[in-house]
Amino acid sequence: MSRRVLVLFAHPALQMSRINQRLMREPQAVPGVTFHDLYEAYPRFDVDVAREQQLLTDHDVIVFQHPMYWYSTPSILKEWQDLVLEHGWAYGSQGTALHGKRWLHVITTGGKEAAYCSEGYAGFTVRQLLAPLEQTAKLCGMTFLSPFLVHGAHSIDAAGIEQHAQDYHDVLQALVDDRVDEEAAASLPRMNCELSRVILQPKGA
Repeated sequence: MSRRVLVLFAHPALQMSRINQRLMREPQAVPGVTFHDLYEAYPRFDVDVAREQQLLTDHDVIVFQHPMYWYSTPSILKEWQDLVLEHGWAYGSQGTALHGKRWLHVITTGGKEAAYCSEGYAGFTVRQLLAPLEQTAKLCGMTFLSPFLVHGAHSIDAAGIEQHAQDYHDVLQALVDDRVDEEAAASLPRMNCELSRVILQPKGA
């Protein structure tokens, strides 16, 4: 059974990000994936709540693709959460619209992976920094998958970018095909450290 995947893309300075310019091509290349650029849609942050809620209703997997900004998301994603995830719709005793859906972050960081640990300058893993968002997903009855992370975006070479793009493509295709091991994808510190555990082989392969 195929699943419908929505990618909510948020990058306020896309012209300066060679890696996000490359990664954003993958959601647009996978049938069954809807790509939605929030800064392009809402340059004045005038989020259309009804439109966004309908998009969430129409999809099974919600992917938030963005750079790490001050150890969190770009500001439009906070605005989006505040407006779209309404009480009585996304959470609360009557708010069941998102129950059973999956929530995934695809994040690029300027710092290298070694920075994101208790001994690194960030002091926390990215998964730990995403705790408020993980709890938001839980409150909305969604399954929070471990993030797909691309570290060292400022120094990564062209071959590294292409490998991450291919891995992202593979994850999106697996999400559409419902070939993601949910338990493995929820337990890892980052999804793309062991994609062989996360992505199940097609039946009969």
